[in-house]
Amino acid sequence: MSELSTVGFTVPSSLGGSDEVRRRGLRRMRTLATGLLVVAAVIYALTHGESGALGYVNAGAEAAMVGAIADWFAVTAIFKHPMGLPIPHTALIPRRKDALGESLQEFVSDNFLNEPVVRERVEAARISLRVGSWLADPVHARRIVDIGSRVLRDGLSRISDDDVAAIVREVIVPRLKAEQLSPAVGQALGEIVRDGAHHGLVDIAAEEMHRWLVDNQEAVEGMVAERAPWWTPHWVDGRISTRMYREALSWVDDVRTDPDHSVRQSLDAFLVSLAGDLEQDPDTQARAEALKERILSQPQVVDVAVALWSGLRHALLDSLDESAGMLRTRMVALLCETGERVAAEPELQARLDRMMSDTAAFVVTNYGSEIATVISETVNRWDGKEASRKIELHVGRDLQFIRINGTVVGALAGVTIHAVSQLL
Repeated sequence: MSELSTVGFTVPSSLGGSDEVRRRGLRRMRTLATGLLVVAAVIYALTHGESGALGYVNAGAEAAMVGAIADWFAVTAIFKHPMGLPIPHTALIPRRKDALGESLQEFVSDNFLNEPVVRERVEAARISLRVGSWLADPVHARRIVDIGSRVLRDGLSRISDDDVAAIVREVIVPRLKAEQLSPAVGQALGEIVRDGAHHGLVDIAAEEMHRWLVDNQEAVEGMVAERAPWWTPHWVDGRISTRMYREALSWVDDVRTDPDHSVRQSLDAFLVSLAGDLEQDPDTQARAEALKERILSQPQVVDVAVALWSGLRHALLDSLDESAGMLRTRMVALLCETGERVAAEPELQARLDRMMSDTAAFVVTNYGSEIATVISETVNRWDGKEASRKIELHVGRDLQFIRINGTVVGALAGVTIHAVSQLL
């Protein structure tokens, strides 16, 4: 790799534009500081041995050289050995970069990655209001949905049916077989019954059964008549089948309309008993586990799982492909509604900001020190000379002002000391 020569060190030619600007600025400031030293030296040489006003000029130039050289030594000693001489306590950064990295890590961890600072910054940023206002714009919501749709579609397209079959066959089914699911199923069933969450399913079943009976009277009466004895007259069979149909329809209608029907109560009692047995009764658990084993051992289980996944995947892909389809349109509307609500409700903003603040505080409290180790680990991986070049590139330009100030202050101090000497 070719290199660009600079005053005092070399920089790879692949440096980015910002580093190149820093390099040029550093070179200009070095040239200026060195130029002042040269000017002071020339003035000192031209006025050497003079008295009167030129004596003041000579004294100022002499002190300016002393200040310039002293500050040049101090600034240079931070990054390298002055003039290549291994003088003690010079080249501080190359020799002490690891300690510098650890000190910087400790400084950042103590002063930035602590809970009060993070909470204050997160709450002051009012992130929820900004995000809500941004999402309330349909253009922004559409952009989020478009990006998310592309990402989701790419992810779904990469999952093949063979991969799903392998996961079901080699991971899910063996895990389900190994786990005793009866207690968990019993507990879940008990919670469902206690909350009455199954009543909606019972209502649907009763409603569908009633509708089927109403629409299929002839079929029901025909099935009853077919099972009548051969020796009974047909008119008797007809009256019996009609009576049985009406009784069945009336019974289903009672179950459908009466939430306290005995059938419903019996079903609840049965489910409660089943839930308790699944949780505590070894015999019921053994029968349930045996049933689970028989079902999972069927080869059709994998085929059904793959078919379900394949149907769901294709439906999602078709919906994601339609930019004006129901799914994407609904997602845009949902994001806009959410953004408008967040932007309009200060209490919701406060809750969301508090949640983000708590999350950030938890992260920095538990992992702040580990996050800060990125600094020391990165510095430790640097070569000493390379670290010195990186740091000098960023702060060296400002440090050249020390040399310039040393030259100016030295000149003023020299003139002052010479004036005091003349007075004495």
